[in-house]
Amino acid sequence: MRVEGIDWGEGNWPKCGKHGVGESEVEDVLRNLMFRIPDPFPEEPRYRTAGQATTGRHVFLVFAQRELDRGTFLRPISARYMHDKEIRKYEQFKKTMAKPSLG
Repeated sequence: MRVEGIDWGEGNWPKCGKHGVGESEVEDVLRNLMFRIPDPFPEEPRYRTAGQATTGRHVFLVFAQRELDRGTFLRPISARYMHDKEIRKYEQFKKTMAKPSLG
């Protein structure tokens, strides 16, 4: 999937920023997207992901994928810093993703 960019708007930044997560941190996670899982919202397909920003902070993120006339864009919906337990699970997940496959 080729992503053209991040779709920021008047409505989505305040919701992401209210938890103290910086715009650049959200963009770091989306630019280095390792995984996405469906988020159970019926009105629009959304996804969940997590990642570590260049600031070193771990971010949990909900986003939508938008197909616009200019291409595919990712629209952040909500963001927050991960809790310690989530960070431990994320770091363990990264270790399993980094192992070379056998065969």
